Amino acid sequence: MMRWGERFRLTLFGTSHGPEVGVIVEGVPEGVPVDPSAVQSDLDRRRPIGRRLATRRQEPDRLVIDSGIVDGRTDGGPIRAHVANEDVQRAPYDRQRYVPRPGHADYPARMRFGDAADLSGGGIFSGRMTVGLVIAGGIARALWRDRPIDALAFPRSIGTVDAEVPEETPLAELRSRARSNEVGCPDAAAAKRMESAIVEARRAGDSLGGVIETRLTGAPVGLGEPFFDSIESAVSHLAFSIPAVKGVEFGAGFAGARGRGSGENDAFFWDGDRVTTRTNRSGGILGGLAVGTPIVVRLAVKPTSSIARPQESVDLRTHEPVRLVVAGRHDPCIVPRAVPVAEAVALIALTDLALRGGFLP
Repeated sequence: MMRWGERFRLTLFGTSHGPEVGVIVEGVPEGVPVDPSAVQSDLDRRRPIGRRLATRRQEPDRLVIDSGIVDGRTDGGPIRAHVANEDVQRAPYDRQRYVPRPGHADYPARMRFGDAADLSGGGIFSGRMTVGLVIAGGIARALWRDRPIDALAFPRSIGTVDAEVPEETPLAELRSRARSNEVGCPDAAAAKRMESAIVEARRAGDSLGGVIETRLTGAPVGLGEPFFDSIESAVSHLAFSIPAVKGVEFGAGFAGARGRGSGENDAFFWDGDRVTTRTNRSGGILGGLAVGTPIVVRLAVKPTSSIARPQESVDLRTHEPVRLVVAGRHDPCIVPRAVPVAEAVALIALTDLALRGGFLP
């Protein structure tokens, strides 16, 4: 239920308002250097941004490595790591236990798992569970230490605000620009408009969604598998595990469906002693395998379901209609906080494929 992977295997554990959330990672060879401070840096990026733009729940998310890493190196056994849930408020959810929140998993989860299910803050369906994905992504990144692989995600849009991010801009430059603003967007002008849009939505008791773009460079040519375990299949499987993700596209994506082959095909040419393409409308993937150009994937993230406006629901015990105001503390837009999660799932998917295909030892 909460497991993924063939060679690089993950098991998520915990709940949103339980004692902890975390991950067990299996399949990592012994002796791999893992810098806990680098993983902590990714976790810090997932934490709430400025209070005017994010949830009032303030979790420190201090990484605790329980086993599998000794003196900064993997020992070959399962790696267990977690963060504690320290800022928990269960009471608001207990009061609305039998009134499902619109846009959330409450209703089908009650039907599937019964009254015993802990759905406080969303339980196992909460975005809080992505902490484990971010930790696993940091471990996955460490496995590529001897290869020039790099991944960067950023908001391509929030609400109706679109960012302009040229394809040829180096990831290091985009990373520097993205970390200069609260929403993590490398287009400074768009970032300001995004921040204003989020503030406006919060004031209106509403929320916003957006699109996250991930660019991954350095994947070896041929990485991946045909058909069921293509790069697209593996990344999509994990991407759709991120709460609120409702769409995934690669390269030209849905816009490419409006074109013709003469315009959508990427022409090959020699660049010195290597083959590359003049465009990258395939998103760096052909036949499920890496081409050598940047892998480009975009995730459509729906607006945060928890909003301050009254919504219609029902009482599962009395069968009566209910006018519901969602309790708890929530982000008016989760896109900025989901950015490191998007990076993590891309790295996790490619790491599992690389171990299976012999691209990593």
